[in-house]
Amino acid sequence: MSSRERILGRVRRALADVPREEPSYEQAVPRDYLREHGDRSVAQTVDLLAENLADYRAIVHRCTPADLAATIAGMLAARGAKTVLVPPGLDTDWVSAADAERIADRPESTPRELDAVDSVVTACAVAVAETGTIVLDGSPDQGRRRITLVPDHHICVVRVPQQVVSAVPQALERLDPARPLTWISGPSATSDIELDRVEGVHGPRTLEVVLVGEDQASAEVTV
Repeated sequence: MSSRERILGRVRRALADVPREEPSYEQAVPRDYLREHGDRSVAQTVDLLAENLADYRAIVHRCTPADLAATIAGMLAARGAKTVLVPPGLDTDWVSAADAERIADRPESTPRELDAVDSVVTACAVAVAETGTIVLDGSPDQGRRRITLVPDHHICVVRVPQQVVSAVPQALERLDPARPLTWISGPSATSDIELDRVEGVHGPRTLEVVLVGEDQASAEVTV
């Protein structure tokens, strides 16, 4: 018996007591698991997101909308970025204070051209506090998936509290499964059999997340 047959057999046994006339699988199988763990305020949820992002070795910044352009400009300057890739739907005010040359997201860009870009700035679809995860869905302010996988430095802006949820089930409710979803939990990293960590293999080596909202204090969290 193959692994596939064993798995399907377990599924059939688990659903053996479900009446055949049941209108749908969604109604037949209870979805009574916890949608989030614990009872947190909005501020505590945002703090948890920042803590888990930093635990994944992302660099977390907090600022108000009025300070966002200056914050991003400072991050690019600190990085020494001379070029920054900007998705077509990104708010141009976000990068208005940056000295780096803006590079458009073009379909004809080659992997070599994208690899030569110093930084990329995007928005996000949603951020999950409990897992420290940023989700991109390919919307105009995020661009195509490859622009956040090839350049070595990714700056991602999260609107607080609108785009922050506690747990994955809440995030799934906001996402369209037909869209190209990219789930990011920290910079790209992998380890070999001796547990030597290597970053930048499957995506950016450096991830910086800006939590922008009226109540955000000017702070930076690192590991």
